[in-house]
Amino acid sequence: MRQIERTEGRRLFGADPAAYELGRPGHAPRVYEVLIERCGLGPGTSVVEIGAGTGQATRKLLALGADQLVVVEPNPSLAAHLADAHGNRLKLVEAPLEEAELEPTAFDLAAAASSFHWVDERVGLARLVAALRPGGWCAIWWTLFGDGGPPDPFIVATSPLLDGLDTSPTKGEEGRPRHALDRERRVAALVAAGFVDVEHELAKWEAQWDSEGIRALYGSFSPILRLDEARRERILDEIARIASDEFGGRVTRGLTTSLYIARKPW
Repeated sequence: MRQIERTEGRRLFGADPAAYELGRPGHAPRVYEVLIERCGLGPGTSVVEIGAGTGQATRKLLALGADQLVVVEPNPSLAAHLADAHGNRLKLVEAPLEEAELEPTAFDLAAAASSFHWVDERVGLARLVAALRPGGWCAIWWTLFGDGGPPDPFIVATSPLLDGLDTSPTKGEEGRPRHALDRERRVAALVAAGFVDVEHELAKWEAQWDSEGIRALYGSFSPILRLDEARRERILDEIARIASDEFGGRVTRGLTTSLYIARKPW
């Protein structure tokens, strides 16, 4: 079992944008409350979003007033999906953040929704500091499956199918908390990059899937995406069967969103 490399992870998520969109639950409402109340998101806010994927956060940023919105997305399939969905409402930069050309001091807010573990943290945060205006905010968050308690029944039922698969960087290093929950390291990285007023918040929420949706969700996970087609389909078919036969075709799971915000000094 190994950790999936950053370059491979960036490539995998473009394999099936429609399934990703169907399966992923979006983001906690609390995230957008914080973006409005603490980070000043509203009509006319200039935003750069890192790793937009299929645009689940992108749509909400636009709805809440982001203008201009620059999206940094390294995956060509996902970039094309975003262009088709949003047209001239956003500007696409098809490159990893580490290589993206962003106008200096041009943005009020930088946002990254469940994507920043695929970025070189030191280099990426330095890029965001340079791109933000003085006083601008950075918001980075991850959605984790589970609420911090014992594994939920669906995890118990499906975990044997996933034993031995490679892991994504969200799992973190051995002996450390999961990447998104490693508050000590994430805060230290933000401070080292030059941010101030760093805050961390956990938001607990729930989402539901039918059998097709939960199959799509698992099919969007990088350790499953990288399998050969036959093995991937066997695992996903069995996940859908468990959802249908053992959970009545309706799976409810607790989620935890780990949100970090920080401000560039004036």
